[in-house]
Amino acid sequence: MKPDWDTLAAEFSGSSTVIIADVDCTADGQPLCEKYGVKGYPTIKSFSPPDTAGEDYEGGRDLDSLRKFAESLGPSCSIDNKDLCSAEDLETIIKYAAMSEARRSAKIVKLQNAITKETARHEGVGKEMQARYEASETALKTLQDELKPKIKLLVAATPQAG
Repeated sequence: MKPDWDTLAAEFSGSSTVIIADVDCTADGQPLCEKYGVKGYPTIKSFSPPDTAGEDYEGGRDLDSLRKFAESLGPSCSIDNKDLCSAEDLETIIKYAAMSEARRSAKIVKLQNAITKETARHEGVGKEMQARYEASETALKTLQDELKPKIKLLVAATPQAG
């Protein structure tokens, strides 16, 4: 994927709306990767202002797929780009814009906290499932260690035809 990524970066090097960059999450870029929840490599994220959280790209990793995705990027619906909004999104943005900055910030924190809480719960479920799997694997190994010698003796006690 790296050669295709480098080709894409070269193709978009003069773009005023798309920046193609890479970050080494094992070196100086580690804090940035942690900030944006990058856990596996390679991870592709896109950011369309005013979005600062970014979105994960799950599409194809070949040059054509990456190019098509990059070409679709650009400004998105915002209070400054109302013409890019659907009627429904525009109505919501106008409602949010009427809120005080403190109220908007509090709402963002509340929604982010809900995601953080659910993420922690989800990770707990994953750990619980892993523990159950490991316990089951141990029980299976114990049973196999107990029964395989008996099966071997039963097979050995069966006269061979011939």
